[in-house]
This record gives sequence, C-alpha cells and structure tokens, in this order.
Amino acid sequence: MRTAIDFRPLLTCTLALSTFASAALFSTGCNRGGDKRQFISVGTAPVGGAFYTVGSAVCEVVNEQAGDSNWRVSAEATGGSMENLRLLTQGKLQFAMSNSSITYFAVRGEGDWEQKHDARAVMTLFPNVAMFVTPAGSEIETVADLKGKRVYLGPEGAGFEYFVKPILEAHGLTIADLTPRYGSQQSAVDLLGDGAVDAAMIGGGVPNPALAQMAQANPIRLIPYDDAAKEKLINEYPFFEAASIPAGTYAGIDEEYNGLNVGSAHLITHASIDDQLVYDFVKKVYESREQIASRHRAAKDITPENVAKANGTEFHPGAIRYYEEIGVWPTTVKND
Repeated sequence: MRTAIDFRPLLTCTLALSTFASAALFSTGCNRGGDKRQFISVGTAPVGGAFYTVGSAVCEVVNEQAGDSNWRVSAEATGGSMENLRLLTQGKLQFAMSNSSITYFAVRGEGDWEQKHDARAVMTLFPNVAMFVTPAGSEIETVADLKGKRVYLGPEGAGFEYFVKPILEAHGLTIADLTPRYGSQQSAVDLLGDGAVDAAMIGGGVPNPALAQMAQANPIRLIPYDDAAKEKLINEYPFFEAASIPAGTYAGIDEEYNGLNVGSAHLITHASIDDQLVYDFVKKVYESREQIASRHRAAKDITPENVAKANGTEFHPGAIRYYEEIGVWPTTVKND
C-alpha cells in the first residue's frame, strides 16, 4: 500500500492568457544566448482551474528566470488533458499539463483514444483528489448507492471517465448504471443545490473551489470509497494513490476524509521534443519551484520526492538525465 498524501489548503490565483506560437521554432532545441527568441507553448486547461493557474505560474517564473536562454514561454488556455495530448501530437505545443490517469490510457491507445499518443512525462506536479459528493440528507451513503441516480460526472470531453469508470467498476457499477450529467464544476454546484442531480463527482486540487462553494451553500457529505475497492484500484493502476483530506477543510466536514488521488497532475511533452530543450526546461522549473509555489501553493508538491514519481507514463530522456544528475531519479522506478 502506498503512503497516503496529506493535503493542506491551496491558494487559487488568476493569471493572464497568452497566444499560441508556431511549432516550427522548436526543432533546434534550446537557444543558448542566440539572437533568435524561442517561443515555448505550454498547454493548460480552461481559465480558472488549477491546471491553468499552476501552468501560468510555471510559465511566468520560467520567463523571469530565463537568463541567456532567450525564451518566451506562454501558458495556453485549452480544453484540458485530452486536448493537450492531441495538440502535442500535432506539434502545436511543446509542453502540457495533464491528468496522469488520462495520459496513461492515451499512450496505450486504450479507451476512446483513436491512436497511441507518443507522450512522455516530464515532471509530476501535484495530486488530484476526487470523490462523489451528495447533500448531507441524501439516502446515498456508499458508491454502490449511486445506481440509478442522477450523477454529475465532470465537464463533457474533459476525460473524467478515465478515472470514474475504474472507480465505478471497482464498486460493481458502470456509467450505464447511472443517469450521467455533464458540465463545468461550477454548474455542478447549481445542479446539486437545485436537486437536479443526486450526487456529483468533484475533482482537483485541495481545497477545491467548487466543493468549498457547495459546502458553504448547503450541508454536504463526501461519499466514502469502499476499502477493498480502493485497495484494488491502487494495486491495479499506477496513477491511483491513497489521499486524505484534513477535517475542517470544507464547511461541515469535521472528520478526516480518506479518499483517492485519481491521477496526479503532471507536465508532459512529446517524445520527439529535443532532449536538451526538455533538460533545460525541467532544470529551470525545478530550480524555480519555490517561486512557483509562492504564486500557487499546489506547486509546493514540486519536491525531490515527487517530481520523478512514476505514474504509468514513460519519462522523457531529457528529464531523466536531469533527475539523475541531481540524484532524485529513483533507482527502482518503472519507466513505463
């Protein structure tokens, strides 16, 4: 059993949008002190979520610490993990944020992926905890009780099903056993408050703004995972990990919640991206981690213990070389 992660409150910030840059500028790798400015695009997610704010913090700090590299790094607001993986394959991004559970299936061409995407992990960033939430007075007390109920399952097309499906299956259910609803996490607040859904799957950094808003508006209950199902998921998939939410994180939740990290956020790239560019970018992000964390506290998990943590996606050789040099590459890591 892997060690549970203990989350502490994270801060949320809003950062500016930037524009896409031409992928043709990246074929030569890192420009060391040359006259030609090098544009690097980093795919994040819709504005307002943790992916966008953390990705933007990474880009702003790397720009400030660029030194003689002559970089211009831009955070791109995208549709999230699934779109980012396709944009990497198309050569429209150089780096991107993704949920490691979604990347896991994308690189294998499994699930609804139309092909295997040749993505590589660059850096494990921060955990994503997700759970089903229901009104405190609801008859739903277990995941199995969701059968036949109206359940919000996340933004449509965002890829939540890649971790929701295994969770349901471990509890003896399928998505077909539910009446699913989709939309933004903000819409989930309204749907649950209005009684339009019986429960909602809410995921992301802790504390999650949508969940905090739900708890402030009406009493809620975090539906527990069955212990045997949770152990099964952790043993079968490298991206699942035990995670705890401290008591008092959300209004009315006075006991610690023992849940799941359903796939850490990680920074990824395409296998074809130049090794030296990846090495230099990873080095700059890692060395600037304290400045990044000062802008968004989720980045506090960019630590020697976490950055090279295996989660089912092969690491890029440029990242491995840097981690080996600084002594944080695990000798027992399964790079697959």
